[in-house]
Amino acid sequence: MFMGLVDCSILKRAQDKSLVKIVVHNLRDYATNKHRNVDDYPFGGEAGMVMQIEPIDNAITALKQQRNYDEIIYTSPDGEVFNQKIANQMSVYENIIILCGHYKGIDYRVREHLITREISIGDYVLTGGELAAAVMADAIVRLIPGAIGDEQSALSDSFQDNLLAPPVYTRPAEYKGWKVPDILLSGHQAKIDEWKLHQAIERTERLRPDLLKSEE
Repeated sequence: MFMGLVDCSILKRAQDKSLVKIVVHNLRDYATNKHRNVDDYPFGGEAGMVMQIEPIDNAITALKQQRNYDEIIYTSPDGEVFNQKIANQMSVYENIIILCGHYKGIDYRVREHLITREISIGDYVLTGGELAAAVMADAIVRLIPGAIGDEQSALSDSFQDNLLAPPVYTRPAEYKGWKVPDILLSGHQAKIDEWKLHQAIERTERLRPDLLKSEE
């Protein structure tokens, strides 16, 4: 599932350019039991299965012996909510481990002793953390210089500077009577930039006022 998501578009191009290396590790490879199980029933009788501590510890220990990691992240619905600020921060990291939760979750001792940061992509529960990891990878990698054709494009995306992006238009300038704002056709860059900023602020105030409050 994960490789299907990261082996295309910007993530594939970034890997082809050797700007980033994304490696998937199967926790079953680090299991020590006969059937390579990585989950077991929870203590206390709760329903569901829990990922065991030993294969996770073995995997993280093996990886840390190869290189240093800036963060060891666990994808969890009760972690801090992933946003553009975190993506910007992580885009300059050298190495990251993302541990994808599954089943009912992971043995809590992993979170207490091995994880440096817990991140959620929203207030809902997924079957596994693979989709969350792919979302994070896309948001982070696209910020690495060279990953996208125009690096300035990423800097003007929504949520940079806590503002939503202004409206964008392209040819034709008029379609079915629907016209592109005249200012964008004027060629007066200073006025265009002023219009874009005004639009970004107006859209943020109307659609996501919480972003402006976070600056206070």
